[in-house]
Amino acid sequence: MKIIRWKRLIITCLVCLLPIILGVALFDKLPQQIAIHFDIHNNPDNFASKEFTVFGIPVLMALLQVICCFIYGINAKKHGERPKLERVVTWIIPVMCIILQTVTLAYSLDFNIDIRRVAGFIVGTIFIVLGNVTPKLDYVKNHDVSTDKARKINRFIGYESVTMGVLFMASLLLPPITTIVCIFLLIPYAIIGAVYGIKVGRSKS
Repeated sequence: MKIIRWKRLIITCLVCLLPIILGVALFDKLPQQIAIHFDIHNNPDNFASKEFTVFGIPVLMALLQVICCFIYGINAKKHGERPKLERVVTWIIPVMCIILQTVTLAYSLDFNIDIRRVAGFIVGTIFIVLGNVTPKLDYVKNHDVSTDKARKINRFIGYESVTMGVLFMASLLLPPITTIVCIFLLIPYAIIGAVYGIKVGRSKS
């Protein structure tokens, strides 16, 4: 089995670089300093040059995509291929790059965009999608448990993930503090999932 699907890797990396075309087309209209990070109230709190924003960020995202694909490929070689999970995982970064770069450039051109809602929507969508894919897995990474136990653990994590995704989506209709609460809920989300996995993995049934 191949560790890397080179065709998919090349295509997804090219998608990560696509925002460069938009950035070049708008280059003369962009301000010299562009907001690349925002607080929960949609106020910019970190800036970068337009050169780095237009060229550097997509390149860094493409490099991150290469790393993630290699990590997933090694994991798939060890545990077996999971086509549905692979399709989801390998497209998360490219899709995020397209959306976030477009939103960043649009904001710099004075479009009225609520960055919190955009980011929250992306996070919520990722949780919901992964939550629907996870129950279909029949192994637990780095743990030698039976297929039935692995499916049980993954179903639980899937339900957890969908719940978190729905909460993030709901927070977008509420004051910003609710999104902060959802972020902190990621801690019990991780702990509960880990404890449940250990409990099921060690059970005799």
